[in-house]
Amino acid sequence: MRISKLLFVATACAGLAACGDTVGEQALLGGGAGAVGAAVVSADPLLGAVVGAAGNVLYCKTQNTCR
Repeated sequence: MRISKLLFVATACAGLAACGDTVGEQALLGGGAGAVGAAVVSADPLLGAVVGAAGNVLYCKTQNTCR
């Protein structure tokens, strides 16, 4: 189980690092990372996708690291 959590964190970080140039790309990349991470830890992938998409868009908008 510990490896699953580490993989989830790595996937989430990779998804956030790949911000995307538009809001749609940001949501898609964040949603993908969230869904994969949720599936790895046996959580709801749909909820993970929603949280990941919102988190990535919010991160990109507040940190000014994305275009």
